[in-house]
Amino acid sequence: MRLAGILAITIAVPALAGPLPDANAVFPEVSFESAELGQLLFYDPILSGNKNISCGTCHHPTLGTSDGVSLGIGEGGFGLGLHRMFDPENPPEERIPRNAPALWNLGATEFTRMFHDGRVELDPAEPNGVRTPLGEEMLAGAKNILAVQAMFPVLSGDEMAGHYSESDISKAARLGQNSQEGGVWDIIATRVASIPEYRERFDAIIGVDQPIGYVDIANALADFIAFEWRSDDSPFDRHIKGEASLSGGALRGMELFYGKAECDSCHSGQFQTDHDFHAIAMPQIGPGKSAPFESHFRDTGRMLVTGAEADAYAFRTPSLRNVTVTAPYGHSGAYADLRDVVEHHLDPVASLRAYSADRAALPEFAEAEDWHIVENEAEVNAIADANSLAPNSGLSDAEVDDILAFLAALKDDNDGRGRLGVPESVPSGLPLDAVTQ
Repeated sequence: MRLAGILAITIAVPALAGPLPDANAVFPEVSFESAELGQLLFYDPILSGNKNISCGTCHHPTLGTSDGVSLGIGEGGFGLGLHRMFDPENPPEERIPRNAPALWNLGATEFTRMFHDGRVELDPAEPNGVRTPLGEEMLAGAKNILAVQAMFPVLSGDEMAGHYSESDISKAARLGQNSQEGGVWDIIATRVASIPEYRERFDAIIGVDQPIGYVDIANALADFIAFEWRSDDSPFDRHIKGEASLSGGALRGMELFYGKAECDSCHSGQFQTDHDFHAIAMPQIGPGKSAPFESHFRDTGRMLVTGAEADAYAFRTPSLRNVTVTAPYGHSGAYADLRDVVEHHLDPVASLRAYSADRAALPEFAEAEDWHIVENEAEVNAIADANSLAPNSGLSDAEVDDILAFLAALKDDNDGRGRLGVPESVPSGLPLDAVTQ
C-alpha cells in the first residue's frame, strides 16, 4: 500500500484537571491539486450507475457531512435530507440499512477502521495491508484507509450502483464484478477518463496519459475529504491547548464527561472515540444488514465481519466532533435528537425496551418495513442480552444539560461547511440538483 507523507502536529498541553486527551492528531499531507480534483469527483453524479447520485448526496456539508435522516435513500430518490423524495418511476428497493456516518477528521492517521462494523480496516496480515470484504480481489494502490473506504459505496445497488439491469454498472455490481476488467470500478474509471477536464487534471497528478484507475479516483476523493473536513479547532480544542477556557455548562459537562458519567470509557482521545466496537443495546430499525439469501431484519454489527459471537450487536464508537450537527445517531439512526441518545446511554436496556418510532427521522416510504426488530420481543431480548454498557442512571436532568453543552463545545466555529464547499458545476456537465437542494 502506498502511503502519503505525514505531518505530525504535537502541541504542548498545560496541566488541566481531569484525564483530558492531548491535542496530538497526525494528519497526512494533502496535495491541493488532488483535493480540488476530489471535490469535483465527490459531487459529480458520474460515479453512480444512473448518473443521478454523488457522494455528496448522502454526505453533505449542510447536513453535518451526513444526510440528516435515520436511514437514507440512495438510488430511486431525489433531493436532500428529510426532503429527499422517492422517484415514482423508479422507487428504491429499500432504505439504505445503516445511517450515513459523518466524515470529520477521517484523514487523521488514527482512523484505521471504516464503516459502522469496521469491515474496511488496516491489517498488515491482509493483502495490501488492508482488510476488506473483497479479500484478495481488492485492488492495490490506495494511499490510505480513507481511499479504500471511498471505493465501496459505488458497489452498492441501494447506494450508488443502481437497481438490477438499469445500467452497465448496476449489472456488474449485481453479478459481483467489482475489481476485474469490465467490473464496476473499471467502468467508472473509463467514464471519468473520457471527460477532458478530468483527464487533464489527472495528468497533473498521476502523469500524462497514465491510465486512470478507480484507485486514482479514490485517492483524490480521500484527499478532498481529509482536506475539507478537518475539525480540530473547536472551543474544546482551544481549552486543552490552553488558548481559551470553557466555562459554565460546557465546563461542568466536560468534568462529567471525563468523570462521573464515564463517557470517555469509550469516547476517548482527541476526537472522542476509542475506535473500538461496543454493544450498547442500540435499537435496530429499518431493513437490517443481511446477505442476499437472508430475509431477516437484524443487524449484528461487528459479528458480520469477525464471525465471533462476542461481537454480536457491537458497532464502532463514533467520533463526537460536530455531533450537534450530525443527527440522527446510532448505526441505524434510531435517535434523531441528541438528548435522546445521551439519555439512552444512562440505561441502554431500559431505553431499548421503551423505544418508540417517533424517535427516528425517516422520509415516508409506505412499503418499508421499519419496525420488525423493535416490535419483536425475541429480537429485542437478543440485543439487550448483548449489551455491555452498565447503567449510569445517577445523572440528573441538569447534568445531562451540561453534557449536552460540552458536546456543543466540540463543534468548530465554521459550522462544518468545509474549505472548498460545493462546486457550481462539475466536469461531466451533469446537474447538481441532488447535492444542492
